[in-house]
Amino acid sequence: MFRYDRAVLDRYPGVHAGTVLASGLTNGPTPPALLQRYRAVQREVAGRLATTPPAGLPSIAAWRRAFAGFGAKPTQYRSAAEALLRRLAKQGDIPSINALVDLGNLVSIRYALPVAVVDLAGIDEDITVRFATGNERFTDLGAEQPVAPEPGEVVFVDRAEVACARRWCWRQSAQSATRETTTDALVVVEGLHDGAARDVAAARQEIVALLREFQPAATVD
Repeated sequence: MFRYDRAVLDRYPGVHAGTVLASGLTNGPTPPALLQRYRAVQREVAGRLATTPPAGLPSIAAWRRAFAGFGAKPTQYRSAAEALLRRLAKQGDIPSINALVDLGNLVSIRYALPVAVVDLAGIDEDITVRFATGNERFTDLGAEQPVAPEPGEVVFVDRAEVACARRWCWRQSAQSATRETTTDALVVVEGLHDGAARDVAAARQEIVALLREFQPAATVD
């Protein structure tokens, strides 16, 4: 259901991914216990950011190098993890969105790794991470018309050539984002830095644990 194209692996041999497939989910407002956990993690991470800014974290620095490598200015286009951490450092909190997004964001800021929660109802079969040809279609959140990714940028693409995410882990599409009707989701956590295999495995384990705790009726693999 999720794979890397050989060309991406050849250029970024250090990439590691962890995936979790969940079905029978119930999305909506974040339950109080999960929200309390999320806010506690925000406070913990904000304390660490007071001495080490996001750009100084090895995992974030690795994504910056990757973005620069396919032509995306890392100060203009930031990985999802860096965007969250910068918001937390500047504003002191990250607002709640919904249960699945908050769960993913909790793990993302704790490990400084991008976590994508993909609504499987919005994609056509498997996702391939590859370099864009420029013929794919991407619809941004809140946009009405799709646009074409820039040739050479890394994208998540489904079988219908619809880009589920642009600039690798910069932004998900409107179709792939979770919503109140989401029942089946693929959660993807990725890392590129030295030690990514360990950190990605730990983040994946926490995602599974959180889903089992706060989505007890769901099937989690």
